Amino acid sequence: MKILDRYLLKSFLTTFGTVFVILFLIFILQIVWLYISELAGKDLSFSLIAKFLLFKLPSIVPMVLPLSVLLASIMTYGSLSENYEFAAMKSSGISLQRAMKTLTYFILILSVVSFFFANNVIPYAEYKFQNFRREIAQMTPAMAIAEGQLSEVGNYNIEVEKKYGKDNRFLKNVTIHRKALNGEGNITVIKAKTGELESSLSSNVLKLILKDGYYYEDVLPAKYEERQKLPFAKATFKKDIIYIDLTKLNSAQNQGAVTTNNMLTIGQLRYTIDSLETNFKKDLLNNADNVYQRSGIRSMYKTNTVANFDLTEQIDALSKQIQTNVYQSAFSNIESTLFSIDGNKVEFDGKVKNINMHWISVHEKFMIAFSCILMFFIGAPLGAIIRKGGMGLPIVFAMIIFIFFHFTNTFGKKIAQEGGITPSIGVWLSTLILAPLAIYLTKTAINDIGGIITADQIGDFFKRIFRLQSYQESVPALVDIENYKYEKDSDWNKLSEMNDETLIKIVKFSNRYNYSYDYRAKAIMLLNERGITQQQLAENNQLLDTEFEQLKFHISDFKLHSKFALVFSILIIVLANAMRNQANTITIIGFALSILLYYTFLILTNNELKKIEKITTQRIIGIGFIFSLIFSGLYFIFFIINNRKVKQILTTYTQ
Repeated sequence: MKILDRYLLKSFLTTFGTVFVILFLIFILQIVWLYISELAGKDLSFSLIAKFLLFKLPSIVPMVLPLSVLLASIMTYGSLSENYEFAAMKSSGISLQRAMKTLTYFILILSVVSFFFANNVIPYAEYKFQNFRREIAQMTPAMAIAEGQLSEVGNYNIEVEKKYGKDNRFLKNVTIHRKALNGEGNITVIKAKTGELESSLSSNVLKLILKDGYYYEDVLPAKYEERQKLPFAKATFKKDIIYIDLTKLNSAQNQGAVTTNNMLTIGQLRYTIDSLETNFKKDLLNNADNVYQRSGIRSMYKTNTVANFDLTEQIDALSKQIQTNVYQSAFSNIESTLFSIDGNKVEFDGKVKNINMHWISVHEKFMIAFSCILMFFIGAPLGAIIRKGGMGLPIVFAMIIFIFFHFTNTFGKKIAQEGGITPSIGVWLSTLILAPLAIYLTKTAINDIGGIITADQIGDFFKRIFRLQSYQESVPALVDIENYKYEKDSDWNKLSEMNDETLIKIVKFSNRYNYSYDYRAKAIMLLNERGITQQQLAENNQLLDTEFEQLKFHISDFKLHSKFALVFSILIIVLANAMRNQANTITIIGFALSILLYYTFLILTNNELKKIEKITTQRIIGIGFIFSLIFSGLYFIFFIINNRKVKQILTTYTQ
C-alpha cells in the first residue's frame, strides 16, 4: 500500500471511528430514554441493565453506520480540500478517482460486513432482547412494583411501603386496589402487613402471598336509595394468595413488541414468506368458494335449471306476500354475504401486511449494505466540493441528506406495509432518489466544476427566503463637508480644544461609544481644516471602526439565527408529542423539516459565534453546543447563556 493510500485510510478511519462512537453514544441515550420506564425504579442490577442494552445495541447500527460513513466522508475530503492537499495531489497528477480508490475498497468490505451483521447479528439480538424483557419480570418479579407509589399490574393497583430480601421478593405494608370488571371503579381494597412474591422461569403466573391482612369490598344494592348508605363488607385473613398474569407485568413490553420478521435471517424469511403466501392463497380460494356456495348459484347450475326458466317471470307469478318474503330473504342473504366479505377483508389485509413486512425485512438487509456505498459516494465528492472540514458546515449537509434519506425510507416502508407500493420499491425508494445525486456530485467533483459552499451563503439564502435584514451601519462613513450645515456650539468649542489624535479616535470609534452623527461630523470638519482629509483617514483605516462594525454584523446574525433555532427546537418538541398521540403524514413531514431547519440554524448560530470569538478573543462556545446537537429540547439553555455572553461582550466593547 502506497503512502498516499495509508494516509487517506488513516484519516478516514480516525474520523469514522470518532463519529461512529459519538453517534452510537447518542443513540444509546435515545434507547435509555425510550425504555426509561422499564429500567428506572425497578431495582435492577447493573449487569441486568447492561445486558438489556447490549441486546438492543445492534438494532441501532443500521441508523448509525450510514450516517457515520456520510459524515466521515464529508469531513475527510472536505479537510483535504480545505488544506489544499487535493490541489497538491492534482498538481502531482493524482485525480479524485485515484484518491477515492482505496476508501472505495474499504467501503465495499464494510458493506459486506454490514450485510452479514444485519442478516445474522441483528435478528439474533432482537430475539434475545424480546425474550430477555419477558425473562426480567420472571427473574425479578418485584421490578413491577415500586416502593411508595401505586404500580398498575393487570387488574390491580399495588402499593408497598418497603421491599427487602433476595430479589426484593418480600414486601411490607401492602395495599392493593382491585378494579371492577365493569370498569366502574375500585370495589375491593386489600391491606396486608407482609407479602411475598413467587415466580419461576417455567411459569407465566406470578404468585402474590399476603399475610395478616383484611379487605374491604363495596356492596352495590339493587335499590338506589340503599346505595347512598355506602354499604361494604369487611373480612380478615391470615393468608391470602393472588395470582397475576405475568404477561401484564410489563405493559411497555406488549406495546413495543417487535414483530417476528425482524428476528429472522434471509433463509428463514424466504421459508416463512413461502408458507404465508401459500396459506394466503389457500384462504383466499376457500373464502371465494364459500361465498360462491352461499349465493346458491352453484346449486342452480348443478340442477341445470337456470336455462329452463326466467327467474323474473317465476317471481312475478307468486303472490305479493311470497314475493315480499323472497325479496327479504334475498336481501338478508346479500347483507350477510357482504358482512362476511368485509370481515374477511380485514383479516386478509392483515395477512397481506404481514407478508409485506417480511419482504421489507428481506430487502432491508441488502439496503443497509448498499446505503454505506451510497453515502460514501455522496459524502466524498460533496466534501471535495464544499472544501470545508471540521464539525461545522459538514454537519449541516450530513444532517440534511441523512434526514431526507431516513424520512423517505420510513415513508416508503410505511406505504409498502399497507400495500400502496411493492415492498421492493418501498425499501429502495430513498436509494433510488439519492442515487442520481451521488452520480451528479461525483461527476461534478471529478470534473472540478464545484464551487465553494459556505455557511454564510446558506445564511444569506435563508435571509432572502424570509426577507430578513442584517445589521446596517447607523452612521454613514463619509460626510459631505461642503453642504453639511452645523452650528459652532459648545460641542464645536469642546472639539476645537482637542488634539488631532483625539479627534481621529472620535471619528473612528463614534459608533462604538455611541457618539451622535453631528458630533462625529464636526470632528471630521475640524480635522479637514487642520489638513487631514477623509481620504487620508480612510487610507489609514481611521475613518471607520471596521472591527466593531463586523462585530455588530455578526451579533445581529447570531441573534437572528439563534431565534430561528429556538423556534424550531420548540416545534420539534411539540410535533414529537403530537406524533406520539397520532402520527400522520403532516406531522411526520413537519417533524422532519423542523429537525432539518433546527440543525441548519444551530450550525449557522455556531458559525457566527466563532466569528465573534475571533474578533473579541473571548471564549463563548462551550459544551452547550454539544448538548444542543444531541438534545434539541435543551437548546433554550444554550440560547440564554450565549445571548447573555454576547451581551456582556458588547457592553465591554462599548465602555
